[in-house]
Amino acid sequence: MSTLVIVESPTKARTIRNYLPSGYKVEASMGHVRDLPQSASEIPAAVKGEKWAQLGVNVDADFEPVYVVPKDKKKIVTQLKDALKDVDELILATDEDREGESISWHLYQLLKPKVPTKRMVFHEITQDAIKKALKNCRNIDEQLVRAQETRRILDRLVGYTLSPLLWKKIAWGLSAGRVQSVAVRLLVTKERQRRAFHEGTYWDLKASLEKDKTSFAAQLVALGGTKIANGGDFDAATGQIVAGRNVLLLNEEQAVALKERLTGKTWNVTDIEERPVTRKPAPPFTTSTLQQESNRKLRLSARDTMRIAQNLYEQGYITYMRTDSVHLSDQAIAAARSCVEKLYGQQYLSPQPRQYTTKSKGAQEAHEAIRPAGSTFRTPQETGLGGRELAVYDLIWKRTVACQMADSRQTQISVQLQVEDAGFRSSGKRIEFPGYLRAYVEGSDDPEAALEDQEVILPSLKVGDRPNCTELEAVGHETQPPARYTEATLVKTLESEGIGRPSTYASIIGTIIDKGYAQLVNNALIPTFTAFAVTDLLEKHFPDIVDPSFTSKMEQTLDDIATGEAKWLPYLQQFYLGDKGLETLVKEQESQIDATKARTVELENLAAKVRIGKYGPYIEVENGDGVVTASIPKDLTPADLDPKQVEVLLRQKTTGPDQVGRHPETGEPIYVKIGAYGPYVQLGDKSEENPKPKQASLPKGITPENVTLEMAVGLLALPRTLGTHPVTGSKIQASLGRFGPYIVHDQGKEGKDYRSLKAADNVLTITLERALELLSEPKKGRSSTNSKSKAALRELGIHPEDEEPVNIYDGPYGPYIKHGKTNASIPEGESVENITLATALELLAAKASTAKSTRKTTKSTTSKSKSTASKSTAKSSTTATKKKAAEG
Repeated sequence: MSTLVIVESPTKARTIRNYLPSGYKVEASMGHVRDLPQSASEIPAAVKGEKWAQLGVNVDADFEPVYVVPKDKKKIVTQLKDALKDVDELILATDEDREGESISWHLYQLLKPKVPTKRMVFHEITQDAIKKALKNCRNIDEQLVRAQETRRILDRLVGYTLSPLLWKKIAWGLSAGRVQSVAVRLLVTKERQRRAFHEGTYWDLKASLEKDKTSFAAQLVALGGTKIANGGDFDAATGQIVAGRNVLLLNEEQAVALKERLTGKTWNVTDIEERPVTRKPAPPFTTSTLQQESNRKLRLSARDTMRIAQNLYEQGYITYMRTDSVHLSDQAIAAARSCVEKLYGQQYLSPQPRQYTTKSKGAQEAHEAIRPAGSTFRTPQETGLGGRELAVYDLIWKRTVACQMADSRQTQISVQLQVEDAGFRSSGKRIEFPGYLRAYVEGSDDPEAALEDQEVILPSLKVGDRPNCTELEAVGHETQPPARYTEATLVKTLESEGIGRPSTYASIIGTIIDKGYAQLVNNALIPTFTAFAVTDLLEKHFPDIVDPSFTSKMEQTLDDIATGEAKWLPYLQQFYLGDKGLETLVKEQESQIDATKARTVELENLAAKVRIGKYGPYIEVENGDGVVTASIPKDLTPADLDPKQVEVLLRQKTTGPDQVGRHPETGEPIYVKIGAYGPYVQLGDKSEENPKPKQASLPKGITPENVTLEMAVGLLALPRTLGTHPVTGSKIQASLGRFGPYIVHDQGKEGKDYRSLKAADNVLTITLERALELLSEPKKGRSSTNSKSKAALRELGIHPEDEEPVNIYDGPYGPYIKHGKTNASIPEGESVENITLATALELLAAKASTAKSTRKTTKSTTSKSKSTASKSTAKSSTTATKKKAAEG
């Protein structure tokens, strides 16, 4: 008897193949094989004329979806149908969540098998798990499929109904989404809070003390019996002390005077309090907490974390990575406890096995937390993994093992000291027994927060002791605006509010960035002016769509549909076609939305208008001579746009740029200007004879006010030739680029080798010796778009036709295969490590044939009549427009 097993990816197929008996053939569907139409060209001819055709959902016939096989999946479907002809049984073994259930259902509908068909699910890819799953196959869960289909239809209705409205009223190419728009609103709300924030200033004293040759620090907390004000006592809306707070606010003069008065006086220990504290380990990872911790500790995006976790799962290293559950199986608990005993000893084992329960009602995507796979856990060193895969596995391994370890026992120490009428406090922490901290310490959203395993040692002190004060300084503080969201904190907020599902957070955050609603700067998600305009429009005209509580209730209804507690069709009818349904609202509101107002962002305390234009945001102000406009630089955030910035931008347009002097050699004027990409210097005036004057961006941290003539001349002289490389004889230059200052080793045909300068390096003064030092260091990250000048992730071998190398490189959209001028993306779900030369040659050949097909189509199109060409152009435009509509 022969059996065909279908999974989603080649990696998963290879891993499962190892655990199945002979007679089992495993093929990959490469993800979804069928979906709603993504463009006008995919809409079937039979329904093209229907008014609902662009939605891909027949809203007039019980929301019946129109499913199509995308062009790039037709070959795969044909191959699966061929594979099915020679077998006696079909097993659908896609992932165990709603998405996986949906893929299995679509495969069944498409393949129409005439042989017995089973649904196999498993939580990890190990021999035991696969054997057990084979014995416990079931039918496709229709309720799960219906819940996923309802979610898909709902996302399509929201995205394809609201997005075209945004194109008309604000800017082409924008998108709205059921979860995406709420997430964008969260970012905008935080940025509004930063705009409304008023800074407060306060001073206190910090003392360095010594007892028995051990130094410790103490901070002023009270004066004359009154508490000293700190950051928590300020009202963020006024920058003043909160009304009713009985605190003493010191200014600089008072703090310095107090320091002088206390210098040389006697210090006394007046009270010591020791308080025992027990810390318990965090539960094992869910999808959400893995994304959060990976972002904090490894600085990985949610998208990268899920891609890496998917690879680890499909290779059999971890259990399924889309889960809301913190539950561990008995097998996992036993494996974790065995690791603890073996690596750390019996005393580090928790007295009883720890079992965690999931608080979220929606925790139904899987039955277990993310953990190392198998009945015994491989240590990170035993896996043979490397790079980011090793880092993520290490995180998962440590978190799982730590959850079965003993509590950490600590002692918090608080020492009160008095010097004249001033009260100081010194805090310490002593770890009596590290417990689980030996294996794992949970990260913190605050980069300055101390991790829990860092002891703060105080000397042995008792009441009446008189420590020696070695230094006393007055310290000024400024209150800080609310911190912007990082990916970690945004994921945490979305989950706590019940918005969306953790399995979708990675794609949602990716869409927000890709669509230009946010920039990721130093791990912070900064909303753009476009995000403000879109959020303003949706808040005013479609408030429910961006209301977290409304979206959370929607999510709950979708969960209820999955369990059979709610009916899908009545819900969709009410949401879309009801008296207050989305279709009705859009028809009512469209005529009421003034496009000029929709493209205008109103900011508090700003007289200038901010508008969204074709080429980005700009400011507009009326003066005596009419309307003056100026582009807003891309690095100027909504929270930082103030009247002073507006004045600088407008002055450049009305009175011309500031001149820092004249070039000592040419005599031409040098200006400091501000453009779309920030401030820069320019040599000479733009004219017919000189249409492109030389320009140079200012280095990060340098403001226009700080530019000197010497600095400007140096910047305009870039690139600087530092000398030649002692080995290659090729020149080495220093220059400034889009991503900051760098050096480049130009080796001609061999390519260019780039290195970014470190914070302490100055592009205007760096020496050849320092440049050679930097070039000798291993290259980090994606430092160049030219694959010749960066190391390959893997060298697969030589192409049999031309003997040119076939390598894998890391690109801005993930790893890809390169041969000559042909680049082929690595299929989703496939890992770099598992790509063979044979697989690479297939992917390159497919890419080359697609390119040839495209060229032929283009050539034939150009030979048609003007009338046909005109229709084709219109159709092409419609296709592109449809592709822009975003979902979810």
